[in-house]
Amino acid sequence: MSKEKYFVISDIHGCMHKLERLIETVRPELESRTLVFLGDYIDRGPDSCDVVEFVLELRQEHEVVFLKGNHEKMLLDFLAGINQFLYLENGGELTLASYYNKYRLREGEIIIPSDHLNFFYNLELYYETEDYIFVHAGLRDDVPLNAQTEEDLLWIREEFIYSTYDFGKTVIFGHTPFLHPFVGFRKIGIDTGAVFGNTLTMLFLPEMEFVSV
Repeated sequence: MSKEKYFVISDIHGCMHKLERLIETVRPELESRTLVFLGDYIDRGPDSCDVVEFVLELRQEHEVVFLKGNHEKMLLDFLAGINQFLYLENGGELTLASYYNKYRLREGEIIIPSDHLNFFYNLELYYETEDYIFVHAGLRDDVPLNAQTEEDLLWIREEFIYSTYDFGKTVIFGHTPFLHPFVGFRKIGIDTGAVFGNTLTMLFLPEMEFVSV
């Protein structure tokens, strides 16, 4: 088994204060771990812009992997003029407001800084290691990893969660909120509904320990 060590976080959804508290609890150990974010940094919570700035700052000092969530996909579609109402009704208005409040040039104009845009456009769909597959939502049974569709990687739920299919490695995912971390057959779900009043959870690997705030 690999000796690589990871901290994993998913579905922050603009909950900046919870993210800060979670990182502070493990900051002395960050130098010895790779920090993996499973997507959904934005939307529904109040501080999406600050969350993105915070994780970009983390990347300057630590080894960090950034994955895409379905909410980042919806934002990119919104910016391209696609399914804009879908984005707004799923918490996008709060993200746009967080950027407007910080970066407006004149009344009514929303500015997303270039480093934030680059962040959104360059997010990965999954991250594979010797022992783990990290992904936002999950995987489709009996489909090679490199043939999985973006739709499934970002949106799949029950078909993946309750399947007993063996992908050959433990799959670490977010997207579907649980009251407590979900531990199933070679899969671990760590979205614990931070933006819905529950906790933000970090998974320690390979220890299989959880810390929530």
